[in-house]
Amino acid sequence: MPSLAEVRTQLTGPGGMFELVTEDVLGRPLPVYKERMRSLREIPQAAAARGDDPTYLVFGDRRYGFGSFVEQANGVARALADRCGIGHGDRVAVLSQNNPEWCLTFWATVAGGAVLVGLNGWWKTDEILYGLQDSGATVLVADGKRFERIADRLDEAPELAHVFLIDAGPDDFPAAAGAKAEVRRFDDLGAAPTPEFPTTEIAEDDDAVIFYTSGTTGKPKGAISTHRSMIANLQNTLYSSVAGAMANPSGASVLPSGDGQTVSLLTSPLFHVSGCHSNLVVGLLAGIKIVIPEGRFQPDKVLGLVQDHGVNIWATVPTMVWRGCEFPGRRDYDTSTVTSVAFGGSPSADELQRKIADTFPNVASTSNAYGLTETSSVATVISGEDAKRKPW
Repeated sequence: MPSLAEVRTQLTGPGGMFELVTEDVLGRPLPVYKERMRSLREIPQAAAARGDDPTYLVFGDRRYGFGSFVEQANGVARALADRCGIGHGDRVAVLSQNNPEWCLTFWATVAGGAVLVGLNGWWKTDEILYGLQDSGATVLVADGKRFERIADRLDEAPELAHVFLIDAGPDDFPAAAGAKAEVRRFDDLGAAPTPEFPTTEIAEDDDAVIFYTSGTTGKPKGAISTHRSMIANLQNTLYSSVAGAMANPSGASVLPSGDGQTVSLLTSPLFHVSGCHSNLVVGLLAGIKIVIPEGRFQPDKVLGLVQDHGVNIWATVPTMVWRGCEFPGRRDYDTSTVTSVAFGGSPSADELQRKIADTFPNVASTSNAYGLTETSSVATVISGEDAKRKPW
């Protein structure tokens, strides 16, 4: 079995699958992948060829195949352009729990050359208004629970012109009736799916996403991910999976195997880079089936989804893994399909490793990632025998 160093040389050297070259990036010489996508739009363009079998997204009783999802997102992109005047560089904000509408808005926005602003779903009124003001968002997609926090103060975000509600209608919020921003249902955006993609020119270093940091010493800061940085993170993830599989053939991989489609459980919030960049984006390109729980995190519901959908990968925060592994009824569920548990945000204790082995018997090893919003998700990761030997 080759060492990781040997695998790295093989993959990133001349002619390798992940060959590295040095190019000028914003005036500085940097190593980049020689073969790479030049904008996020190329991801749904590639995914559309998969058609509707297999499935891309599962949310309750709703199912989206890759082809139909991409056509729906294209329809949203066209509606944003035609009805709201959204063009290159304009800001489209999302304030919602994880759901298909969040995903559709993301892909519609970035494929159209606009900028997706992920607002923290746990923010209170003043924080939400700050995010809208700071980003200059002209469109807001929101669910009713979170929109209620700002319905009577919309005019405090002076650039906001359009609001689309996911699970409610304008009549549910009379306090917003007099605002400058027009309030409609999200269904208005997705009424006309199309296979035609936006044609707006996108450069590699164009802004794609703004996510807000925690703001521990002041107001949250809007950290920008570009098309280049998000695609680099995507390719880094694929590289890690391929390199890990070559160095350890028995290990887990995010890539579909000969046994069928890889299934991933998405419990991290989409307004965080782990949920969006490392799950949603990777999943669309790699052909992964993503299962999204409805509503707040509940261990019994999550374990039920693992069993019902044969989940293979669960990448989330350690707190959620702890709750799943400590749930009294965990042995009532079949968790044998899970082969990879990954997390980030904090170290993992030896006890957590033991609990994972007890709850998910076919997880050979875990992985722990360290990253930043500013690095477009994962910067480094420890896995395999290294994670067992030194989990901290």
